[in-house]
Amino acid sequence: MIKFNSFRSVNRNLPAISTASLPDIVFILLFFFMTVTTIKEQNLMVENTLPKATETEKLDKRDRIIEIFVGNSTNTHLSMMGSGTRIQMNNRFVAIEEVGDYALQALYQMPEHLRKVATVSIKADVAVKMGIIEDLKKELRLVNLLKINYTTFEGNVFDNQKRVD
Repeated sequence: MIKFNSFRSVNRNLPAISTASLPDIVFILLFFFMTVTTIKEQNLMVENTLPKATETEKLDKRDRIIEIFVGNSTNTHLSMMGSGTRIQMNNRFVAIEEVGDYALQALYQMPEHLRKVATVSIKADVAVKMGIIEDLKKELRLVNLLKINYTTFEGNVFDNQKRVD
């Protein structure tokens, strides 16, 4: 029987770690984060707790949407604008009379082939009175923007919230 000495000191050097594949891994990670990251287009300046709905339909093509946020001013903008319901379009507060002009401006910034299929998406807080929404719709009708969507959360009160645009 052969006996091995387990306490024998072995003086071996560890092999060097190959860094040849490191640039490939870095570029794969970079590409991954570039594809999954979304860029926030607007800073929300109004409170926006969306209402819940059971029958919803998702808008797939974001390039045809004109967004209008309606709600009370957030705490950071409360001192500048005061309390009350505000309308936000393109990172600024607008009066109800200016909604049509700003919506047309957003419409004409779209490519011409998308202008006929553009949708106005109203993202109103649950506390907003329906009279303000009616005034908003009247202003949009004056500039012939008739395709309107209301952004909601899908499901009832007891479900997890899933945003549907």
